[in-house]
Amino acid sequence: MRFHPFLLSLLLAAPVVHADWLQFRGPSGSSVSAESKMPAETLKIGWSADLPGRGLSAPIIVGDKVFVTCASGPEQAVLHVICFSTADGHKVWERVMHATGRTMTQSKTCVAAPTPCSDGKTVYALYSSNDLFAFDLDGNLQWLRGLTLDYANASNSLGMAQSPVIAGGTLVVQSENDSESFAAGIDIATGVNKWKMERPKAANWSSALIWKNDVVALQSSKGLAGVEAATGKVLWNYADGASTIPSSALGANAIYAASNGITALVPESGAVSQLWRNEKLRPGTASPVVVGDGLFVINSAGVLLKADVITGADDKNF
Repeated sequence: MRFHPFLLSLLLAAPVVHADWLQFRGPSGSSVSAESKMPAETLKIGWSADLPGRGLSAPIIVGDKVFVTCASGPEQAVLHVICFSTADGHKVWERVMHATGRTMTQSKTCVAAPTPCSDGKTVYALYSSNDLFAFDLDGNLQWLRGLTLDYANASNSLGMAQSPVIAGGTLVVQSENDSESFAAGIDIATGVNKWKMERPKAANWSSALIWKNDVVALQSSKGLAGVEAATGKVLWNYADGASTIPSSALGANAIYAASNGITALVPESGAVSQLWRNEKLRPGTASPVVVGDGLFVINSAGVLLKADVITGADDKNF
């Protein structure tokens, strides 16, 4: 079976040097590229590549390589990590594994929903089945974990999609569900837990943000918790609820939480200050994005809204 081609690279009329894109939503989870200008010429598809299975995870880029994941087979039990050349799309390597955890998902998603991440040396791929793999950039397996073997009740019949992040030299993974819900900090070299904490027992598909000083902001239906990535110590807590589907957005000096619409938060010194709240800015399933002085939200009706990042006021001219 052949699936819709994965359209990966847009080649421009002139060569462009691209920065690495190491995790879900790119640098710091901001969804904003560091590229300052785009050529005026019409964009053209440079190449495309078929995937052997379903893959809703986003690609990541390290140097001249792009990495994607997918899952194949009638039960999505065959897991793939594939490396392509950014230059021409040829396959550099592919690794195929078998899921050890639950592969049931809702039809709109798939087992390869979490986006992989990298520290520039190693690629870490997590799947809805709670299988976690570490490969170097040449495709050599460094270690693997079947997290369901360690935590048997950590599963979700709809499928999980929380993407891992790296902060403080630690790989932070989440398996948040209605039963054995947890987050863990894992040693990037060995795959061994540095810490593990219980999380709210509720299905959750939002992913962590990296806040300042190697702190990860873990989002759940209860709110946001600031956790020191290296130790698992909770440094601050915002407990006024948050979405479990769209992730919050990161600005230069604030977290724009998907909470009661959008709530702008500044965590500092063990406390969290609220700058503003705009209940009209209710993201549907897409995560909000901060670009310059604007906060952009797509609501459940598919309408794009813009607000000022400083005041939260709606942009009437947008």
